[in-house]
Amino acid sequence: MTVRTPIVSAPVPPGKMGSGVPAAELLVFLGALGEWRDRRKAELDELDQAALHSAEADALSADVVLSMTVWKAVSDRYELILVTWDSGRVGVKETEQISALIWGGLDAGGAGGSLAVSLPEACKLSDALAATLRAKLALEPGDADLAARLRQLRAQVERISDLVKLEPANTRNDALAKHHDLDRRLTDLADRNKRGADIGGLIGPFEMDAAKVERDLIVGAATRKERAADVARARTLRGELEAQGTAVRALADKAVATVSPAPRLAVPDVTALGPVPNTPAELEKYLTRLDAVRRALGQAQAAYGGALQRRDELAQLLDAYQVKAASVAPGNEDLGELYRRGRAAIENEPVDLPRLAALVAAYQAYLEGTK
Repeated sequence: MTVRTPIVSAPVPPGKMGSGVPAAELLVFLGALGEWRDRRKAELDELDQAALHSAEADALSADVVLSMTVWKAVSDRYELILVTWDSGRVGVKETEQISALIWGGLDAGGAGGSLAVSLPEACKLSDALAATLRAKLALEPGDADLAARLRQLRAQVERISDLVKLEPANTRNDALAKHHDLDRRLTDLADRNKRGADIGGLIGPFEMDAAKVERDLIVGAATRKERAADVARARTLRGELEAQGTAVRALADKAVATVSPAPRLAVPDVTALGPVPNTPAELEKYLTRLDAVRRALGQAQAAYGGALQRRDELAQLLDAYQVKAASVAPGNEDLGELYRRGRAAIENEPVDLPRLAALVAAYQAYLEGTK
């Protein structure tokens, strides 16, 4: 069996933490990340369905949930970056905030807290998790060209090589041995493929092994980050939440200006907590407060983003019903009037959501009655 969605790899991120990124580079990256997000979601949906019908559905459920959780964390951060990006209306301050959102730690929410991985690392982790699921389900990728898969595996082995260099001395030799074994096996697969040998039965297990090694190295690096000095971690998290808070406040302002009634959740300002303390007892309390700010920002983002999404959903429904009406009730004046009122409600900001919902419901009911 094959996965209909072509395999996709995480885009290369621009810049680094603490520095702005040229707008042109950000535009290219955001376009690639948006495509990656959509295609990965489509792939995960297919893998989820395949897992449900698998004889090992229970054993695979944890892998599916983790893959979905990592994807959701990336997707949420992507939405915040888009708000800060503001269709390219950015200056130095905004590009620095976007850099912090790209390279700062992700909030995994239901997965049990904040992931100590950056956005690029989470994307690579998602790649590895998806590859593991494909291999466990014995599914071929949608673009199952062996040469293309071998090229992607070569890039993955090179990424593993970079991760091995970051391993501490006590685990580096084991990681080096695993990398050398993968490199040897991949070279053998490439040579066999050049000679015309059938490697279809060998490439799947290799993909699973490579994905597991890369995943373990990423998670290991994340774990070491979590064990780093608490003062440094608190300062980093505070900077990330400051950038996230700015983005969420912009999202809230947009929602309040665009829809009515808009949520009325307070968006916390992490700077109100004051500077990061140095004593262990005070630092523990500070980290607890930072976590409360993180959760509050997540709730505010979900609320304000949901209000805007509701407006978009109603607008799409109205247009969809109009298309349907054109075929089943062409020229109907009542439907035409309802549509004009609906469009007027959409274009008159802030959009009165209850009124728009009522108009869409009335349009639907009238349309159903004309059949």
